[in-house]
Amino acid sequence: MWLASPALPVGGFSYSDVLESAVDVGRVQGEAQAGAWLLDQLHLSLARSDLAVVSKAFKAWLRNDLAAVTELNDWVGATRETSELRQQTEQMGRSMVEWLKNRGEPTDARVAQAQGLLPAPTWPVAFALAAAQTGAPLREALLSFAFGWAENMAQAALKAVPLGQRAGQRILAALMADIPAAVDHAAALMDSERQAFTPMLAILSAQHEMQYSRLFRS
Repeated sequence: MWLASPALPVGGFSYSDVLESAVDVGRVQGEAQAGAWLLDQLHLSLARSDLAVVSKAFKAWLRNDLAAVTELNDWVGATRETSELRQQTEQMGRSMVEWLKNRGEPTDARVAQAQGLLPAPTWPVAFALAAAQTGAPLREALLSFAFGWAENMAQAALKAVPLGQRAGQRILAALMADIPAAVDHAAALMDSERQAFTPMLAILSAQHEMQYSRLFRS
């Protein structure tokens, strides 16, 4: 539950995962379109890529398989199609590792290994380590990751669309209803089935990098 909190000091609140750009070009207008956009993003993007990486990295951290962790980290970096999306995953990953270093608990050698990932630990890989440290079951870790994303996106919609608090809660409720299925899909994916194919998000993200006025860093 702690890892799903928007108060976790990793900077997730400063990103909209391209939602702001979709609003700017008129693809998302109002509650219904925002909700539909985020549900599509949950199933077509998050479940097939980052959630699937968390699932594999969680298991790799538990068995101290640094080679598998490194391969997953490289995959995340390679599939970020714009500089802002790469900066997002690297900044949040670094911040998570720094948080793990400063929690005041006994030293875990895996934290130093995560810090040594080049060019940086990515967000899903760093989150997987934090979740593995808790001793929670894998499915609970994936639910936590997905809910943290959903809550952040609902808050981004409030600011970017903009929407009222009740609309935001309705969007969050719809995402929550679909998260278990997305998590189960992600956990069942083989490495060869994992993918990051969201060309419209990539185009909008590239446009967002030069958007004249913006609230979010992605």
